[in-house]
Amino acid sequence: MKIEHIAIWTMDLEKMKAFYLKFFELKSNEKYFNPDKKFSSYFLSFKSGARIELMHKPDLSKFMEQPDAILGLSHFAISVGSKEKVDALTKEIGENGYEVIGEPRTTGDGYYESVITDPEGNRIEITE
Repeated sequence: MKIEHIAIWTMDLEKMKAFYLKFFELKSNEKYFNPDKKFSSYFLSFKSGARIELMHKPDLSKFMEQPDAILGLSHFAISVGSKEKVDALTKEIGENGYEVIGEPRTTGDGYYESVITDPEGNRIEITE
């Protein structure tokens, strides 16, 4: 297993992208945009393959009023190698009394993932 990416909510997507690219020798993908959710993001990749996801919504201040919203670090993702392992690990975690807040699914940007919380409520995406 390995950490696949960390995700950061940001008020200024382009400024944050420029910062990380300038100082950390990262490469960026093309901007992803979901028109239904008005969500945009970049994945910034290290040479090692680990990535940072920068995320933005134009109504982020309204979004931040939600009780579970967090500005800054939103979650981190652990790649387990296959859809079957995502399914099995998510089930095992739920059966052990931990919260599964997102059942396994394919996201709009093509990831197969689930979302669970650790004992202190930190969100972890389990990806293939």
